[in-house]
Amino acid sequence: MTTACADIVEGSAPVSLGDQLQAAADAALTPKDRLGRLADLLERNGIDVDDIGQISKVNLWQGFYKDADGEAHTVDMAGVVLSPKWAEGPQWPVIQQGPAIKVPANTVKPTVVDGWERAVVLPDMQIGYYRTGDQLEPTHDEAAISIAIAVIKDVKPSLIVMVGDNADFPELGKYRLSPAYARTTQATIDRVTMLVAQLRQAAPGARIVYLAGNHEERLPNYILDNAAAAFGLRQGHLPDTWPVLSMPFLCRFDEFGVEYLPGYPAGSVWINQRLRVIHGDKVASGGSTAHKYLGTEKTSVIYGHIHRHELAYRTREDYDGPKTIMAASPGCLARTDGAVPSTKGGIDLDGRPVVRHEDWQQGLAVVEYEPGDGRFVYEPIIIHGGWARHRSRIYVGNPL
Repeated sequence: MTTACADIVEGSAPVSLGDQLQAAADAALTPKDRLGRLADLLERNGIDVDDIGQISKVNLWQGFYKDADGEAHTVDMAGVVLSPKWAEGPQWPVIQQGPAIKVPANTVKPTVVDGWERAVVLPDMQIGYYRTGDQLEPTHDEAAISIAIAVIKDVKPSLIVMVGDNADFPELGKYRLSPAYARTTQATIDRVTMLVAQLRQAAPGARIVYLAGNHEERLPNYILDNAAAAFGLRQGHLPDTWPVLSMPFLCRFDEFGVEYLPGYPAGSVWINQRLRVIHGDKVASGGSTAHKYLGTEKTSVIYGHIHRHELAYRTREDYDGPKTIMAASPGCLARTDGAVPSTKGGIDLDGRPVVRHEDWQQGLAVVEYEPGDGRFVYEPIIIHGGWARHRSRIYVGNPL
């Protein structure tokens, strides 16, 4: 409530401003003067007539005062009790429904992809075995690998990149080895050979590149440390062939048209001029490995090594404007339940791995790209519990 005068008299039920002003005029001897004084009262108190919502009380009377000489004078007095319009709430809807819109027919048609190619990126498989009695148990996941091969058949890529650590070679590593993992190297070599044959069958015309990871490097390092005289040995009179104790020779890469890039961690494969694949040598917890690469790389990169799904982007100011790069890990195709020897794994009293689920996730990636300095689209495929979905297709793995 706003009071225009301290003298307030109880009035009748609220009436309109016009009725109350008329009543005030009727009670006065000079109505015009009385209304003018009331208007002056409102003006002195900074009240605009248009802002008045309701008048609840009006009192008009005559008072007197004595001047300095003691002579009495009469004066007209007025008191008004009123409320502003805003005290009663807004007189319009604060939030309104949006305007009725008739959406025109969509005339935009997708451009037919012309000149784009596809690549499939296969992350760490950790192919290897441990023994349970007379049986060999895989450290890789056959169901996940079968899903990857099925995706390749459907996608029909022009490029397949294996990011490394596809062979585990626990016998050749620097960590303490339990007897359960002993004498499994030949089985690993046999399975990798079968793998490259399966990839070639699934993608007859694709370029297949096998990047060496730190686990593949265990083989030449073991030879250097334990049989240096055998390092680099080749078949007689065939100096341009692979060394006989190397991955590409032992697993017959040349027979299946598989390119091998040794020299971890230096090796890389460029999918196009904006995207390359590496095995990787950075590890950070909490999904932050991608940010380590974004802090050092100038172009987008797909990496392995960490066995986790990660995807991050960063935009930087460049001479030609903003430049956005990506760093992504497609996960792994290995078992994630502790079968792969690691610093967080454990073994029982027979040397077999104890189940302990790692912070690893299975998957692979499909990349559609324009050759040269072109665009690309990265599509991770998540494998969980032996199945995956890609482009409306469900893939269920075959554990063999």
